[in-house]
Amino acid sequence: MVNDTGAVFFILGLVVVLSLWLESNHKIFKKLGSGSLVILIGMILSNTGFLPGESYAYNFLMSSGVSAGIVLILLGVDISSIRKAGPDMLKAFGLGALGSAVGSAVMALILYSSIGDETWKLAGQFTGTYVGGGMNFAALGAALGTSSDLYAAAVAADVSVTAFWLIICLAVPAILGSKNGEQSVSLESNETFTLEKALYRSEHPINISHIAALLSITFGSLWLAGMLANWFSFLPEILWLTTIVLLMAQIPAVKQLSGSAMLGNFLLLLFLASNGANSVIARIIEVGPAVFYYAVGTIGIHGIIIFGLGYLLRIDAGTLAIASQANVGGSSSALALASARGYGDRILSGVAVGLLGYAVGNYLGLGVANFIKFVLA
Repeated sequence: MVNDTGAVFFILGLVVVLSLWLESNHKIFKKLGSGSLVILIGMILSNTGFLPGESYAYNFLMSSGVSAGIVLILLGVDISSIRKAGPDMLKAFGLGALGSAVGSAVMALILYSSIGDETWKLAGQFTGTYVGGGMNFAALGAALGTSSDLYAAAVAADVSVTAFWLIICLAVPAILGSKNGEQSVSLESNETFTLEKALYRSEHPINISHIAALLSITFGSLWLAGMLANWFSFLPEILWLTTIVLLMAQIPAVKQLSGSAMLGNFLLLLFLASNGANSVIARIIEVGPAVFYYAVGTIGIHGIIIFGLGYLLRIDAGTLAIASQANVGGSSSALALASARGYGDRILSGVAVGLLGYAVGNYLGLGVANFIKFVLA
């Protein structure tokens, strides 16, 4: 097993290189996309014992790494391009939140006899985490006083199911079709250079001054966002970060910098690879299958409602997938999916509903928990 942190980063980098090569050279992998491939390969490497299930490299990429990727990609976002995606994204997010709440409640009633008296607590936690991401899972676990053993089992199930769901969301637009097409971009295309293309190549040559400026902006934005979040804790750090970077992106000199989206996309692909490597199936076997069934059932009902009703409402499959990731994985996952599939016009709206999920997830989680507690009393 590769345990050294530097070696883990090296292997994850090779995973990204291999995935991009497979996507570019084989039709069967082009539909799946590099985002799905890095997760799958990461899962294979960790579950076969080549990569560890836990590493500082994963922790870094899931915190500072993905935040840096967000900064670099947002520097290339055209704010005017997101207007048409807003209303549909909000509808899709609402369907996803409804699906998560219904799914968690249904699974609580089905699995009560297998899980026991704390089932109502799981109902709250899985509602929260599948409405607004893992931050809500931790907050609700503390608020409801979930026992340590059950909490650990739920975390293992949540991590694995979330990684699988990200793969599904990456694949769904290719299966159902998306109005704005897929992320694959011809390098020979002479069409207008867009963010979708910028995720894979730079329009202009990149020199050392561009790299220096981009890194300075990234470090400075992360530092300032963290400081503002400490001073004004009523707003989450990612909202400060998004605001700061979007303001920076309007400065003409910043707009002239080349390579930001491409570098950010690489960091997000590393983040997705670490998601896969962190999903060790053996953890689920250790804690027992009931909690895993709970997570699978909840996310399954969520998927049926968001994609089923969303399809009937004629909401674009790409928008539904991004909204689902905003529910299940939060803003970071929504942005990563939008980036991996080349949906530049939906990056900011995906981040926005991810923030909405953080805001409402705890309320919905507490509501479902108390409802289930009352029903099972």
